[in-house]
Amino acid sequence: MYGGDEVSAIVIDLGSHTCKAGYAGEDAPKAVFPSVVGAIDQMDVDESDNGEKNSASAAESKNNLKNDDSDKAKGKRKLYVGSQSLGYRRDHMEVLSPFKDGIVADWDIVDSIWDHAFRECLLIDPKEHPMLLAEPSSNTQQQRERTAELMFEKYKAPALFLGKNAVLTSFASGRATSLVVDGGGGSITVAPVHDGYVLQKAVATSPIGGEFLTDCLMKSLESKGIMIKPRYSFRRKEIRPGEFQTVDLDFPNTTESYKLYSQRVIASDIKESVCRAPDTPYDESAYSNIPMTSYELPDGQTIEIGADRFKIPDILFNPSLVQSIPGMESFTEIAPSVRGLPQMVVESISKCDVDIRRELFSSILLAGGTASMQQLKERLEKDLLEESPQAARVKVLASGNATERRFSVWIGGSILASLGSFQQMWFSKSEYEEHGASYIQRKCP
Repeated sequence: MYGGDEVSAIVIDLGSHTCKAGYAGEDAPKAVFPSVVGAIDQMDVDESDNGEKNSASAAESKNNLKNDDSDKAKGKRKLYVGSQSLGYRRDHMEVLSPFKDGIVADWDIVDSIWDHAFRECLLIDPKEHPMLLAEPSSNTQQQRERTAELMFEKYKAPALFLGKNAVLTSFASGRATSLVVDGGGGSITVAPVHDGYVLQKAVATSPIGGEFLTDCLMKSLESKGIMIKPRYSFRRKEIRPGEFQTVDLDFPNTTESYKLYSQRVIASDIKESVCRAPDTPYDESAYSNIPMTSYELPDGQTIEIGADRFKIPDILFNPSLVQSIPGMESFTEIAPSVRGLPQMVVESISKCDVDIRRELFSSILLAGGTASMQQLKERLEKDLLEESPQAARVKVLASGNATERRFSVWIGGSILASLGSFQQMWFSKSEYEEHGASYIQRKCP
């Protein structure tokens, strides 16, 4: 028993799009911020902006003492984490993600994201709280050992547990066996969970996630001549009360990746506001005369979105639609191998043991931001009824409110870490010191 009830555990779910962090036992994460960071290489920045640097450096020198050595090796780059520091445009700031194909590639960035979560968002000392981290089902042993090393060596956490995304989602809905369809920012993963374990051989993934849909929407709007102006590229002046004039601003040193990031923020809001999964497979002629929905962009222009409201979400069910979107040609090479959601579900279930297939069909759980799309649940259920064997009772479950659906992995972690019976499952610092990082494989299957 490590610390027992008086110290609450910290639950962190670092997803490909956002990082969720908070206290175990609460019903929603305290901090939710993007899991990309802004990075400025100190080499290519002239000392011209010294004045601004010095004022900031006094405050920063306190924070930077501990990670100076890591900076030298990395050729001095400064990382900006959190939606506020990302929202502020800086010259030469690149936007970087720690992930490559759903697996952590840059541990430096992960470190800075955790640091931000502990010190800026939750204002806690990681030495005093056990940590429950969510990890993708596809995580390798090497990744897990690296996580344990960083947590115990750098943050000196008293105890650690790694829970698989799918298992945590399953717990959030109070089930030990279910088929979890996790639609995140970077990909969609379909994973069967049986008695609290992921059946690894039957996991199916697809590279079409929320960010991919956002890009499709952006390209589709661009082909119709609607350019999304990033938030930093203009100022709105009030000429008469209630009447605004947009003044374009020019920042030649903005990086391409930051411009794209700012446009994606706006495009993903459009997607969340107007898109919904169509009831029947999308078809140009049927949706050509659909009523338009208007959306006001930050720069004041109002755009009308028609068929795209249904076409973009339908890519989840029918990936070959992407080929009809101008500018998404890069996707065509991998397109044939990508399957729609219903096919992935059926394929995943058919790789499982015969005895649990019925149970899986009747408890398909939707999790993640992309899976919270309106009407997605109804559409998936309808398509599965057509594709599944006759005897199966298909039931797609999704919690009523969007918050719970979006954060279901985090909520599952919060429930798990606050259970009394879970307390003996922690991988403690003393065990780490005795057995080393590879012991994590035993403690967190």
